[in-house]
Amino acid sequence: MASDTANNAVTTTPVCPLGEAQCPVIDEVMQLRQQVLTDPLTGLYNVRHFTAALEQELERTERTGIATALMMIDLDHFKRINDQWGHEVGNRVLRGTAACIRENTRRLDVQCRYGGEEFAVILPSTERRLAIQVAERVRLALQDAMFYVDDDSDQTIDVTASIGIAWHGMDQWHSQQSLVEEADQYLYQAKQQGRNRVCYADQDAHAVTVSQGEKALLHDLFVDEDSPDDASFDAGDEAEWDFDGQGS
Repeated sequence: MASDTANNAVTTTPVCPLGEAQCPVIDEVMQLRQQVLTDPLTGLYNVRHFTAALEQELERTERTGIATALMMIDLDHFKRINDQWGHEVGNRVLRGTAACIRENTRRLDVQCRYGGEEFAVILPSTERRLAIQVAERVRLALQDAMFYVDDDSDQTIDVTASIGIAWHGMDQWHSQQSLVEEADQYLYQAKQQGRNRVCYADQDAHAVTVSQGEKALLHDLFVDEDSPDDASFDAGDEAEWDFDGQGS
């Protein structure tokens, strides 16, 4: 322990409870674990972590009865971006997409790169209306984002995404595989209906696309009236919304 007489403060050096020799090993193990569970390009969780996390949330829903939502997100016309601009620009778009997803979902949500230009977000303890709000927030953020070709260019690329949502719970019970398949099914419906939209199942299991009226209502929930061109979220109920811009 050392005393700082200049400001009359006392500082201490933190001591590892397991001993100095073991702490670097623990840090290395944690770093390796993070590498194993993380997509190296985007920094989001990978499919391996997605599988484990989704199974955990499905089990939680079965214990508590509180629904888990799954969003599957696929970039529209991503092949055109790669073909026109090259794979390096395509990778920039994927990294930017990951950042948009992180910044526009909640801290408790699990954001993953599912493969290629497809992403997945697990939304624990999330009922229908709240999941649709999250999906629309992500869709708008991607639509409005500025994706630059490179750091020194003013050239931007328009990027949009189609999103499918499925739920485990609320009288819709799934295995992990069937939940992913259903969310993918509604993602496909969103593509078929023109892309850049959110599609999900209503309470009667019919495919529904977020209508213009619903979009206007959802837009009003999280767009600052003083800045109509910028998607700035109104946090509202802190128990439901907890954004820190970092994600999981």
